[in-house]
Amino acid sequence: MGAAPEWRNTFPLETATAASEALLEGWRRLASLKRQDFNSSTVEPALTKRLKIYVENVLAPERGLLGMWAAEDIIGDLNPSTGELLEERRTDIAYGWNNDVMQFRLVFEFKRLKKGKWARDQYLGEQGLARFVTGKYSRGQAIAAMVGVLLEPEAEIVPPIQAALAESAVAKMLRLRKAAGGQPYTKPSIFPEAAFDTEHDRNQPLAPPHGYICVAHFFVRFE
Repeated sequence: MGAAPEWRNTFPLETATAASEALLEGWRRLASLKRQDFNSSTVEPALTKRLKIYVENVLAPERGLLGMWAAEDIIGDLNPSTGELLEERRTDIAYGWNNDVMQFRLVFEFKRLKKGKWARDQYLGEQGLARFVTGKYSRGQAIAAMVGVLLEPEAEIVPPIQAALAESAVAKMLRLRKAAGGQPYTKPSIFPEAAFDTEHDRNQPLAPPHGYICVAHFFVRFE
């Protein structure tokens, strides 16, 4: 493995890792039983709102994790001359943190996943991963996260997603940067619990100064 890219030397990866681990532990606790309002049939926004509240109220205090949590956080663009709202989107869960010299906002985009091309396209396309490439999600941020909620066996979902990333049309749409070995994804991830990472070129003003975003891919399930 080569040397870490320059941006990694200044990014507070330990804090971002602590946030991702709190989120995943919150998921495991809530998903450990079939709860009336948190189960495999619960719609995505309802899942993420409940998870954010649980992490913010329980896990963050338990772990001494500072920073701000948000669910259904509104992002978009405004015409300052007229006040017209040009675009409005809502991120699933976001964690924000800052110190005296820097700040970051880690967005977690959730997708319910079954096997098959339709779900895979939803995960990779304009309603999923592409939001971190061509959309306004994580504007100027170095890191973001996709969280796939597995509703069928992982072996029938994750490897086909990885294979799809190697397709030329998908790679072009997602502006994928190849890993050192020529793969379209990097494994292991920068986060211990993520399955793999992908890197994507972005145009300014969407990109951080180094020009691309790293997206970690997590996969969770219901017990």
